[in-house]
Amino acid sequence: MDIIRNDKQGAKVKLARIPTAPPKKADREKAKTEFDALGEELFDLQDLLWGAKMNSVLIVLQGRDTAGKDGTIKHVVGSLNPRGVTVTSFGVPSAEEREHDFLWRVHREAPRLGEFSIFNRSHYEDVLVARVNNLVPKPLWKSRYQHIRDFETLLVEHGTLILKFFLHISQPEQEQRLLAREEEPRKAWKISAGDWEDRKHWTDYTHAYEDVFARTSTEHAPWHLVPSDAKWYRNLVVARAVAEALRPHREAWQERLDAVGKQKKAELRAWRKKR
Repeated sequence: MDIIRNDKQGAKVKLARIPTAPPKKADREKAKTEFDALGEELFDLQDLLWGAKMNSVLIVLQGRDTAGKDGTIKHVVGSLNPRGVTVTSFGVPSAEEREHDFLWRVHREAPRLGEFSIFNRSHYEDVLVARVNNLVPKPLWKSRYQHIRDFETLLVEHGTLILKFFLHISQPEQEQRLLAREEEPRKAWKISAGDWEDRKHWTDYTHAYEDVFARTSTEHAPWHLVPSDAKWYRNLVVARAVAEALRPHREAWQERLDAVGKQKKAELRAWRKKR
């Protein structure tokens, strides 16, 4: 299966049953051709989104260390016009952020109409890291699932298209990538003992993610589980999902732009008559 789209709250997902590698039928050369075509289509769809300003797009990227969040942003989001795209990485909350509710810093980064916001990690850290590392009491992080659902519903009601991606890699692949960082000077800055420490909690994170999918997957804000052992395939399926989410809006966006264009022409004709 190319990608798992979990869009029903309460639906159970067992990550151990979800493939991390591309299907055997996948062809890398054909994938490149399709990916290039999708890049052109996404650029065109983004142009309509920007002009019509009827919707915005929020892309949430979650995954274990080395799953490829940065790589996905580089390759998939790289197909977009930088105008109208914001990438936000959510790390350890600042002192100011800790003095507000956990969604305060996230809501500030939500996309404006016509724009994309990409979250490299997100509000889901507050039911993942906070849970696994016992940073807050269990009743508190459990209450956050409902807050997250309500928050995402609010965004959708105001025109935001939400796509949430879990970049799914295997333990052996993660180990190879962590070791590769130590050998590659350009990536050595990413080395962290904490990454190896987190591997000790692999099962705990697995259970935490499975609960996230079950409790926060909705029709209007689905989770997409992306096989990510192969970077080229990961990029392809993310690009496919984004294009599929935007395509149904193309006609409405174009109609809005046609109407605006007609109005602008009328205003220009009226201005010329007054000269």
